[in-house]
Amino acid sequence: MPGSPGMSPGMPGAGFGAPQEPPAACQQLLTYRDETAKHGQALHNAGQKKVPPEELCKLFKAFLAVEGKMVKGLEENSATCGVPPEVLKQVKVSHSKAAEVGKQVCDAAAQGPRPAGPGLSDALGTTPLVPDSSTATKKPGTFDTLTGSPLAR
Repeated sequence: MPGSPGMSPGMPGAGFGAPQEPPAACQQLLTYRDETAKHGQALHNAGQKKVPPEELCKLFKAFLAVEGKMVKGLEENSATCGVPPEVLKQVKVSHSKAAEVGKQVCDAAAQGPRPAGPGLSDALGTTPLVPDSSTATKKPGTFDTLTGSPLAR
């Protein structure tokens, strides 16, 4: 009790006892949250590196699996863990959007690499001309001066 000899409010054991650990279900939600963040960061890094769709699809599947567990855990334990209903709603919306993007990525991966479309020379029925040093001619240009090209100096 406050005012008891030897017990000040800042000392351990003062008040109602040591802080209690959150219930196991709430700790599991925190684990799911951390795993989801880890997989989300892996997806972000893969997007920055522009990895092939096949690899990105695998990352999306892993992310969606963990995020799905988090959504289920939130649905079952949000009252126990004091999670506001708005958070559950936001996580569900985010999960459905991620599932849509993941489906598009995996569909693109299933199609394989796209063949290159016809070029202009194919459409016109001609062969492409690639100039080389033997066929190139030096013509005077805009930057030529009386003493030569200032870009060549």
